[in-house]
Amino acid sequence: MNNADLTLNRSMDSAAFSSSSMELAQKAEQFLRCHVRPDTNILLPITQLAEILNIPVEQITPIPALPPWVMGVYNWRGEILWVVDLGNLLGLQACHQEGIYTASYSTVIIHSLDHHQGGTSRLGGQTLGLTVSQVQDIEWLNPDALQSPPAAAVTVALAPFLRGYWFKPTEEIFLCLDGQSLFAAMPQAQ
Repeated sequence: MNNADLTLNRSMDSAAFSSSSMELAQKAEQFLRCHVRPDTNILLPITQLAEILNIPVEQITPIPALPPWVMGVYNWRGEILWVVDLGNLLGLQACHQEGIYTASYSTVIIHSLDHHQGGTSRLGGQTLGLTVSQVQDIEWLNPDALQSPPAAAVTVALAPFLRGYWFKPTEEIFLCLDGQSLFAAMPQAQ
C-alpha cells in the first residue's frame, strides 16, 4: 500500500466516523438533570421544560383526598399549577420526610405535549410542577443509549414513568423519565 492509498483510507475512515458522529449528534436530545433523595439522579426531557423555580412552602395549598405525592396547588402566573413530590411519586423518599426543614421547594415546571400529525408541540398542553431535591444541569443524550433496567431494579411505583436507564461515562446512573406519563398519573387533578 502506498502513501496515497493510506491517505485515502484515512480520509474514508474519518468521513465514516464523521458521518456516524453527525448521526449520533442529530439524534441527541437534551435532558434536565435533577436529583431526588435518596441518591437518585433523574433526567427530564427539555422539550417539556417550562420553568424552574423555588416555591415557598406556605404558598402551596394542600388539597384533601388526593394521593400523598400530590402536595397541592400553586398560583403560577395566574394559573393553577398542581405540585407533585417527584420522589414520593416514584416510590422514593417524600420531601417532608427528608428531615431537613426547607422554606421552599425546587420545582421543575413541565408542559404536556400535544401530539399531532407531523410532530409535537406544547401549545394547549397542561402544566405540572415537580419538586426535586436539586436541579443540576443539562445533559445531551442519544435516546438509543438508554438501556432497559433489570426487572428486579424497577419498583411498581417507578415502572410507569421510566423511559430507561442511562449509564453516563463517569459511571453515574440516571433514571430517564417519560414526561407524558407523569401527566397520566394525575387523572383526578386534571
